[in-house]
Amino acid sequence: MSVSLVYVNTADRAEALRIGRVLVEARLAAGANVIPEISSIYHWQGEVKEGTEAMLVLKTRSELVDEIVGKVRSLHSYECPSIVAVPVTAGSPDYLAWVGHETGGAA
Repeated sequence: MSVSLVYVNTADRAEALRIGRVLVEARLAAGANVIPEISSIYHWQGEVKEGTEAMLVLKTRSELVDEIVGKVRSLHSYECPSIVAVPVTAGSPDYLAWVGHETGGAA
């Protein structure tokens, strides 16, 4: 079993909490962390933009990433949300087993 972290930027804390709760309740993610305010600078529609967002970090089995991406896109307010999965290459065996267990995978 492999584990991934899924990084998502959202419009605000409320959106991050809502999306995180849906994914944890559906057992697509074992847990979600919300960082309520980050500063973002990015290109959008030919302009450099700057603003605040919230960051959502989800812990899941790698095989669920595609399903998470689809679900986040359906729940997200952005036209082009930032959704990036990063494989976990090492970590606490007990923690990684917990992620697997909580998302319906073998420990």
